[in-house]
Formats: sequence, C-alpha cells, structure tokens
Amino acid sequence: MSQAALVTEDVLGRQTPEAQAIIRALLARVAQQDRRIAALEAELAGFKKTPRNSSLPPSSEHPHAKPPRDKRDKRPGTKQGGQPGHPKHERDLIPAEQCQAVVPLKPESCRRCGETLVGMDPEPLRHQVWDIPQINPLVTEYQLHRLTCPCCQARTCAQLPVGVPASQGGARLVALVVLLMGCFRQSKRRVALFLDSVLNQPCSPGWVVKLQQQATVALTPAYEELVQQLPTEDVLAIDESPTKEGKVKAWLWTLVATTYTVFALRTTRAATVLEELLTDSFAGVVHCDRAKMYWQQGRLQWCWAHLKRDFQALIDHPDKQVKRLGHDLMRCTREMFRQWSRCRDGTITRLGMQRLLWPIRRQVEGHLLRGLFSGNPAIDGMCQELYKHRDWLWTFLEVDGVEPTNNASERALRHAVIWRKLSFGTQSAHGSRFVATILTVVETCRQQSRNAFDYLTTAMEAHFAHDSAPSLVVEV
Repeated sequence: MSQAALVTEDVLGRQTPEAQAIIRALLARVAQQDRRIAALEAELAGFKKTPRNSSLPPSSEHPHAKPPRDKRDKRPGTKQGGQPGHPKHERDLIPAEQCQAVVPLKPESCRRCGETLVGMDPEPLRHQVWDIPQINPLVTEYQLHRLTCPCCQARTCAQLPVGVPASQGGARLVALVVLLMGCFRQSKRRVALFLDSVLNQPCSPGWVVKLQQQATVALTPAYEELVQQLPTEDVLAIDESPTKEGKVKAWLWTLVATTYTVFALRTTRAATVLEELLTDSFAGVVHCDRAKMYWQQGRLQWCWAHLKRDFQALIDHPDKQVKRLGHDLMRCTREMFRQWSRCRDGTITRLGMQRLLWPIRRQVEGHLLRGLFSGNPAIDGMCQELYKHRDWLWTFLEVDGVEPTNNASERALRHAVIWRKLSFGTQSAHGSRFVATILTVVETCRQQSRNAFDYLTTAMEAHFAHDSAPSLVVEV
C-alpha cells in the first residue's frame, strides 16, 4: 500500500490549513513520481540488455554487433561521412624515382586559340596511380638425375639442395597460407579459393591442411621456448574461452606476459592446465577473474572490470537492499578507476594514488562486511568471498606492473574468440596444436612490433634447411 493511500480526507481534516496545503502538494508530487516510475519501468521491461547497459559480459554479444547510435551525437541536417571543415586525409606522393614508370603528358595545342605548344613545365602536376602487378607464381623445377656407375652399375639419384622443401610449397607460400588462417580468420576453403583465383596458385583445402601441419612443426620449437619462459615471469594475465575440438568441449587458454603471449588449447578448464604450464616454480602475480582454478596460484589480482559487471548485476536486482549495496560498491569502483587513470597518464604519482585509494579500500571492505552480515542470500555469499580474499582486489597498489583489470588477456583473446565463432572450433588435436601455435606467433609478433609474415617466412626457411625457427623470447 502506498503512503498516499494512508492520508485520507479524514486525516487531512484534522490538520491546520497550512499543513493541509503542504500535504496536498506533496501528495501530488508523489503521484507524479509514481506515474513517472511506472512509465520508466514499462520502458525498461522492453529494453534489450547488452554488455553496454547491463552486467552481461562482452563475449555474450556477437563480435560484429554495432552499438546503438546516440541521437544526440548527430546534429540535425548532417549526412553520413566527413563533415565540412574536417581535417583532410590523403595519400602522400612518393618520389618519382620510386615509381615503376613515369609518363610525361604535354598538351599539343592551346586550349583557347589552338596554337601549337612546345617546351616543358618545370613543376608539372603529379598524379600517381597505385595498382598491383599481375600475379604469377614463381615455379622452380629441380631435375634430379639418376646416373649409373660404370664400375658397379649402381644407380645414384641427386639430392635436393639444403633449404628446398620436399613438398611443392615454398617458404613464403606456406607463411601466407597460415597467416591467412591465423591472422585474417579465413577458412581452409577460402584460403584455397584465394590462392587459386588471385595468386594463380592451384590449391585445394587438403593441400592447405598439409601446409598447416608443416607450419606447426616448424613453429613448435619457438612455441615451446615461450611456454618454458612462462614460470619465470613476474606478472601474467590469464584467461580462457570455451571452444570445441571435434565433438568434445575444450577451452582456449591465453597467458599474456610483457613481451609475448602463449595460447594453449586443452579439453579441460581445471587447474591442472595451470600446473602444467606454470609448474611449481612460478612465483609471480596472476591477473584473472574469480574462477577458483586460479586460487592455488598464490598471489592474484582479481579483475575489476569483471567486478564492475557483478556490481551492476546487484544494481539491476529487484531487492532494494541488494540494489543499495550495488550502488555503494559501484561508486567506489568508479572512484578507483578515476584515480588509476590519473596515475597511468602521469597526473598523480603511484604513491599519490595509493594515498588516495586507501580510504576507498576501507569503504569497499566496509560495504562487503555489511553485505556479509546482512543475512540476505542474494549478497552474503559473494560478499563473503570478496572479503575473505580482499587482498586480491588491491595487489595492483602494492606491486608495480600490475593493473586493476585483466584487459591484456581479454584483448589478446578477442581475436581468437571471433575466429572460434566463425570456424566453430577445431576438428582434431592436430588442428588444436596449429591454432595454439599460430595464435601465439601472431599475437607475440604484434606485441614485439615484428612483421608476422617476415617471421613466418624465416621460420619456414629455417625448417626447410633442417634448422630451428628464430626465437621469440625478448630479453627485457
């Protein structure tokens, strides 16, 4: 029953005229607010939840989904595209000496009187047209002669030179094939179609699989070297995403260090994967969400971006007690991110951030204690877990190089998640090894500002010469 219903005319009649006027004005205001709340609740009921307006995780949305455009962002009467007065962006002309051909064009006659024109313009207008050459594969034939010994009549066949592959795919071709799949997310059929129709290279999906397996073998030494480097890191950002290997459910793990990233595809999400990759010698800090398989790794930094979504879920809860706790925790979260941003851009020092966040830390712990002893089953479990492990919320304040979010692994994993949604996982253990290996190489090259195609080409050349691929370990 509303408070307005309790105020009857009989109750009003016992009040002074001034009090009656005030009460009637307040009742009218309450009725107006009730109508507004009812209208907003009706609008919210038909509103579609997205990761931008609710506690839903970003992975729940299709990777190609576009955010709704804010009508306030578009001025009345404007069209799509560049607006008048925006900075001009155009391709710079390259020196004429770098052009494959220079064609001088001179007018033969005057455009007004028709008189014959002679001479040269010392500064002609320059117009450059970019195109690609007609692509024809470079095919080298090796003729292996078999000769008979005049003495013992034995036949001896010549051997291929060192560095020449036994298959028909050269180093650059194999590098391009695996880059099209591992970096540009193309299927095997699409890769075969591209090679056949654009590069004039006869190709089938089956041959793409053979080239993929060659690349996996060639890149495995560099991949294993990075895996062995993981236990020595001071900080690792770790995350995992579900996928499939054939008909079996699997998980793609990503472990992000400062200068490299390792992907591992396993058919389990258990802590045994971390025991295998990090071994007992790992003594660093792990960025992660609140999944329990990370808890045995020692010192953690729980991701505040995940916590922010959890707090938003409390705000969206119909229980007013839960909603209030969500608002209190969200207010502290926003202040924490504000001070962290100021420290990151150099506005305040790290010591200053620690001093400013100390009262915020106490407030968060106070709110968690309030939820812990509230007796409300909707919040007491989460608050108990957060308060018990409250030190894992603030590791970034004490350890340099640790951030409050796990964005590093989220960003590294996003490309793999989109590829998985397009390909629906792998079909075999061989495919899983290729996915983990090529994703590791591509993401590590990006972190190190290396050209991934050049690295893959060099790795394949080394493989064909019976050598190991170049190391991806960078000494810091």
